[in-house]
Amino acid sequence: MAKNMQPIAKRCKTLGISPAVMGYSKKTTTRDPKGGMRRKQSEYAMQLNEKQKVKFIYGVGEKQFHTYYVKAAAAAGMTGENLLTTLERRLDNVVFRLGFAKTRRAARQLVSHAHFTVNGKKVNIPSYLVKAGDVIEVRESSRSSAAFSSLVGEDAPVVLLPAWLTREKNALKGTVANLPVRADIDFPVEEHLIVELYSK
Repeated sequence: MAKNMQPIAKRCKTLGISPAVMGYSKKTTTRDPKGGMRRKQSEYAMQLNEKQKVKFIYGVGEKQFHTYYVKAAAAAGMTGENLLTTLERRLDNVVFRLGFAKTRRAARQLVSHAHFTVNGKKVNIPSYLVKAGDVIEVRESSRSSAAFSSLVGEDAPVVLLPAWLTREKNALKGTVANLPVRADIDFPVEEHLIVELYSK
């Protein structure tokens, strides 16, 4: 997958999203101070921007994103909503949402290094799609590492969980209570523009 080396804050500004969506609450940029004075975007540019935004947030490449779109279009319901909720179900995103990693990028790396189990079985595929009832847990052999030991106890960071996930208090274990719905997407996106772009 092609790797975008552009600074996170600059990329967020270009796409019109807050760095907090990416898990970077303190990142800012002073570059391009006149960035808000851009010309009116064409219809195609707006559609492309929405697609690039969603790809960037979830860390998905073009080929994989198109595969998600094709499956979303074939499923019942609204294609755009199906696409977003499918991306939300990725294991790396779930690990991020549960607070086991500060960013999706970090979560992707942790999953790839086999630090998690799903229903007791080791899973090292970031794109693995969770289902309702799945239990995601840090592996026993990984819990003593610095990356996870700081996530439990009195000084553990407070995590604001989406409604479709639950996490046991002072434990490195979370459950998919329900499948995510459109209302659970907590960043501004006009998914109909993505559908229009692929429908051409």
